[in-house]
Amino acid sequence: MSGPLSGCKVIELAGLGPGPFAAMLLADMGAEVIRVEKSQSVRGPAPATAHPDTLLRGRKNIAIDLKHAEGVETFLSLADQADVLLEGYRPGVMERLGIGPEVCMARNQKLIYGRMTGWGQEGPYAMAAGHDINYISLSGVLGQVRRPGERPLAPMNLVGDFGGGGMFLAFGVVCALFEAATSGKGQVVDTAMVDGSAVLNAFTYGFRNMGLFDPKTPGENMLDCGAHFYDTYECADGKFVSIGSIEPQFYAELMRLTGLSDDVEFKNQHDRANWPHLKDRLRDIFLTKTRAGWCDLMEMTDVCFAPVLDMDEALEHPHMVQRGTFVNVAGADQPAPAPRFSRTKAELDVLPAHPGQHSREILTSWGFGEQRAAALIANGAVIDASPAGA
Repeated sequence: MSGPLSGCKVIELAGLGPGPFAAMLLADMGAEVIRVEKSQSVRGPAPATAHPDTLLRGRKNIAIDLKHAEGVETFLSLADQADVLLEGYRPGVMERLGIGPEVCMARNQKLIYGRMTGWGQEGPYAMAAGHDINYISLSGVLGQVRRPGERPLAPMNLVGDFGGGGMFLAFGVVCALFEAATSGKGQVVDTAMVDGSAVLNAFTYGFRNMGLFDPKTPGENMLDCGAHFYDTYECADGKFVSIGSIEPQFYAELMRLTGLSDDVEFKNQHDRANWPHLKDRLRDIFLTKTRAGWCDLMEMTDVCFAPVLDMDEALEHPHMVQRGTFVNVAGADQPAPAPRFSRTKAELDVLPAHPGQHSREILTSWGFGEQRAAALIANGAVIDASPAGA
């Protein structure tokens, strides 16, 4: 493995969404991450092709029966050697399995124990089921994502699961690793999507505190697309462009390229009462050209402009191609690791794995030895799904 986290050993207990995303981020940065699957996830020998889930990239896979006494001890033995453990169960589940932080950290005092939940380890909602849409509702984010008079529209599961969840878990783990390098002590990282999504809203709270954002009028403020100079507009071909001409010099460029420089109605950029009318006028103007036509006119100018691309179009845009923002690995399109480093370059050198695909390999490489590995597989504590003939 390469990357700035090369040499860091991470155990990821299999889950969905934000936990795997955090593990992917750490693996992208060079950490050796092994994903521990439930034994019942194994459906037979792993196929020769990579797993289609991009979030599984960068780590090998072992299947362990955590209801088997030797399976629990196997897990703990792996945790003894790890720098980081990631889990995404509801509060109390890991403790009931006998692999909670008290047990693991008593054996490995430098272990960083990363916990990923929606509501956090305590609080009235802690034991309730939930998903991204619920967490960003309670944190005050979702209520602001809407047009005037319309219902809130969830921005897929990007804000809770990935921005407020997986990204904060990875950030918390790296912070704890930095501290442990000095103290020699591990700690628990309690990551909650409701907390992380609230932090993502810090800028908006700042605007609210300064009187620049009114949460009682969602969709009518500057950065929630209430302003005519910060919105998306439909073009003649049914495609869309985005405009973000906030600063005066950028607004002036928007006026120039739309032929509105001398129009008195557009002179007072920040007259909120006139925003809906000015937006209607701009809407009519943008409908006069195709998206490509507006790109020819505005792309790479100081309007603060970009075409609104779908996922397939983004893969082929010249800027994204030149930067290598997306890569194709084993036939699967996916984002390249980010950010980039001048010396410790991140590389995608482990394909997404199937449950149990590397069980025997992981046991032997983590010091169990061939004989012990064979015994654990034979008694069902560990399930090996190595491809036939491997």
